[in-house]
Amino acid sequence: TGYYGDGLNAIIVFAACFLPDSSRADYNYVMENLFLYVISTLELMVAEDYMIVYLNGATPRRRMPGLGWMKKCYQMIDRRLRKNLKSFIIVHPSWFIRTILALTRPFISSKFSSKIQYVNTLSELREMIPMEYVHIPDSIVK
Repeated sequence: TGYYGDGLNAIIVFAACFLPDSSRADYNYVMENLFLYVISTLELMVAEDYMIVYLNGATPRRRMPGLGWMKKCYQMIDRRLRKNLKSFIIVHPSWFIRTILALTRPFISSKFSSKIQYVNTLSELREMIPMEYVHIPDSIVK
């Protein structure tokens, strides 16, 4: 997480490879608390515009968040946070992620849909954002 540009423009990096395994007995509890942590952090950090960089590389399917969890996240983010989100960049998108987003597109606003960008390589990401503020885990770099 860091800031870029003139104002308090935040870059929030979310590495899916560090999410808990869905086979955990307490998976729903952990994901619920993770969501609350993410929302409270966003509300504290975001003063102006922000972007989310979702690192999907090196993530087994059992660690990817489910559709229900993503829908709940979207619904619970307040209007100010949705409005100030400038882009949601998905790095190394799998066919699963692309399919989920294609299926949910009719249910989310067209404004939000237009903020979603797919990036296939880290060099492509470097062309879009200042990488000095983004920490990429070694497992994803490999």
